[in-house]
Amino acid sequence: MNRNQLCHAVLGLALSLVASAQSAPGVRADHPLTLDTHVDIPFGYMRDQRFDVGTDTPLKVDLGKMERGGLDAAFFVIFVEQGPLTQAGYAQAVAQAEKKYSAIELMLQRYPQRVRLATSPQQVLDNRAAGVLSALIGIENAYSLGHDIKRLDAAYARGARYLGLVHVGNNDLCTSSLPNAELHEPKVSKTGLTTFGRAALKRANELGIMVDISHASDACVRDVLAAAKAPIIASHSSARALVDHPRNLSDDQLRTIAQRGGVIQVVAYKEFVKTDTGREAAEKQLQSQVAAAAGEKEFDSEKHEFLPQYEAGMRAIDKQFPLATLEDFLDHVQHVAKVAGIDHVGIASDFDGGGGITGWIDASETHNVTTGLKRRGFSDAQIEKIWSGNLLRTWREVEAAAKHLK
Repeated sequence: MNRNQLCHAVLGLALSLVASAQSAPGVRADHPLTLDTHVDIPFGYMRDQRFDVGTDTPLKVDLGKMERGGLDAAFFVIFVEQGPLTQAGYAQAVAQAEKKYSAIELMLQRYPQRVRLATSPQQVLDNRAAGVLSALIGIENAYSLGHDIKRLDAAYARGARYLGLVHVGNNDLCTSSLPNAELHEPKVSKTGLTTFGRAALKRANELGIMVDISHASDACVRDVLAAAKAPIIASHSSARALVDHPRNLSDDQLRTIAQRGGVIQVVAYKEFVKTDTGREAAEKQLQSQVAAAAGEKEFDSEKHEFLPQYEAGMRAIDKQFPLATLEDFLDHVQHVAKVAGIDHVGIASDFDGGGGITGWIDASETHNVTTGLKRRGFSDAQIEKIWSGNLLRTWREVEAAAKHLK
């Protein structure tokens, strides 16, 4: 082979490698590394054919939608509803969590060429470089620990890297931003972390699990900030200054989380980015009607959300009460960036848990968020921070704190 032939061969190989990298699902030259910190999964995930995410599914996040939209990484959430603080309640929560852990593992086993587990910031970067998506695991509602601190170690071993302390209704760790009115829990509580909650926080810091205060009461947020030995996160919360909802965070909370090195992942959930009481009432009425027609006392999203009656009803509601838009969402991103600082803001969808707005209705529209951030004047470097850099930095600091504590 002469010199010219060798040069052509090398050039051809280089072009082939570039083309291969660009065609691989997770390696894209046209967007920053994107990481969504909150994606819910149903109990039938991967076991029910309609929820096999290697195929085209009715879910807002499946592998195809991630690949088409340029969503490189997502925290898939181990969520269970709040139940009674009894041995039976704890046992049920543990069993429900196990279904979700094993479902994520089934996804990873079935589609290893498309998605891999990431349990560290470096693995997220490595997966991106290898051209595959990253699946990360977060816990929403630590009720699923079953009031046993050893289960936090077990969760870490399964890959969980953030611990959402609470959901709707107070639990055995702390009080909720949305107490359970049916159980006569007070709307505002001075009580934050419980003794068990403090033990879970301490152990999470020792393990290197990020502590998540989304859904927590103001009192709980206060206590976590005072007791934490590492930065904390809000995995899916927006700005209370723009929408006065108890699920959102005040400017003082935004500043304090930032001062401690944490990050606030702004969430694309309709009620948290736009106030629309008419839509809320219409959705509740539709849910009651659909549940009654199905012979159920209460609406169950997994059973009823994909029924034709519900889908038709939601289309009618969308026409009468338009969804929050991408611009509404970006208002919150911009506000958090201004108040907390550009190094302390991130992004979450809450897809398949109620999230989804006009312009970012599912993972296939992820590119729209990047375009919107550019339109708002954020630089490429700032957009990289917002999409993943800030969360990955906080995560590294949590890991470093764990090494120091050990």
